[in-house]
Amino acid sequence: MTSHALPLRATARDRVLVQPVLDGLFLATIFTVTYHKLQWELAGALTLSDVLTSVFLVLFVWLRFEQDDSRMTRTSAVALAFFVAFALVYLTGFYSLDTGQALAQWAKGMVKFVLHFGFLVAAVALLARRSQRFYWYALAAFMAGITLNAVYGVVQLALAELTGTNLDEILIEPITSRQTGINVFGAIGGTQEVFRPNALTGDPNHLGIELVVPLLVLTPLYLRLERGHRLRVPLAVLLGFLLIVELATLSRSALLGLGVGALVLLLPYRRHLARPAFLVPLGAVAVVVGAIVIARLDFFLTVFRARTNTSRGAASPHFEVYGFVPDVLSTNPFFGLGLNNFAVYYEHVTGREDFGPHSFYVATLVETGLVGTALFALFAVWVFRRLGAARRLGRALAAAGAPLARRVRPLAWGMTAALVATLVANLFYLTMTFYYFFVFAALAVALPVVFGRRAEPR
Repeated sequence: MTSHALPLRATARDRVLVQPVLDGLFLATIFTVTYHKLQWELAGALTLSDVLTSVFLVLFVWLRFEQDDSRMTRTSAVALAFFVAFALVYLTGFYSLDTGQALAQWAKGMVKFVLHFGFLVAAVALLARRSQRFYWYALAAFMAGITLNAVYGVVQLALAELTGTNLDEILIEPITSRQTGINVFGAIGGTQEVFRPNALTGDPNHLGIELVVPLLVLTPLYLRLERGHRLRVPLAVLLGFLLIVELATLSRSALLGLGVGALVLLLPYRRHLARPAFLVPLGAVAVVVGAIVIARLDFFLTVFRARTNTSRGAASPHFEVYGFVPDVLSTNPFFGLGLNNFAVYYEHVTGREDFGPHSFYVATLVETGLVGTALFALFAVWVFRRLGAARRLGRALAAAGAPLARRVRPLAWGMTAALVATLVANLFYLTMTFYYFFVFAALAVALPVVFGRRAEPR
């Protein structure tokens, strides 16, 4: 094993897709990880990305056996160790289950865990065997998938506002046979409905928190692009568009995370705040949003007051869930109630079979106890350490005068900010159990592996 990327065969260096079927499945999976509405009930809810992942993992393992290739980078080995550790925690939690419903929920959670964390391990191993250009393809596929989600959300919102049309009914329901639609936040005056786009995620808060990732990852890359670079204008337009969609979701958790992530980026990029590359796109967003708000000022003032209402009734669901933690820790302190079982055990309190904990940390403490929570904390620290290694690599490349430094260091800072933002946003919402987070983590920990080749002594 080695801490660096595995050497590439000479015949494969010039090809981006070394194994077209496997690599194509990998990119297709990354592209679709945020399309939660594209799911079917097949022994549980399986999304399109889950189906693609299943095929990818089988093919990946088969090819490793066929080629007698058991090589692993140190990063892949650590990821595999975390996979085993989480699996042991979840299997231990099995003994806390006492109903058939609890067992069914646990089994669904285990299937998702094996697919998603298994993909993380395989993704790191695959990226270590591929070129740096392939890594950029993977990152682009991830960003493009979220962007398409945002485009869908804008069209969804426009049709709902202008014609009352449910876009999902036209495009999604014929494929999935499931009834879905845009989120209706409420109605003003009993007639004016307030729509929040949820795109293909199923929830506007999910969409908002997922949009935080491309906003923070791409911003430092954009700011460090050379003048006249062919991607400079497209990225400026894209970031402005994503920020407008972010605001349209009306997600407080997403904006909280975005704000904290932006503070992280202020450390290395504060000097860019007064430059046209930053001010022009931000000013364009302000003009567009200002024009929309002024056209319906009373409407948006009412919505703003509703979303900033801090009264007990408005904020209580997000804070009251933390009250469940002491009860669980007093009865099942070490391994919790069992994976994916929050809704089962608190149905008598919430009155709903599908009530989520509104916090990733509450879910982790309740379902996996102190041991599971400590294990996740170690995992998060590991991801931060890998991003720290990527930032140091960027500094080393800059000191050596390598042009690659202008890409690696901004990407490492952007991913660090996105990770911080996601952790903060999940204080009052739950997205880090979703597949996109595992893909993001895979790209983050693989960053120093892939680009560390340039820093290796020749």
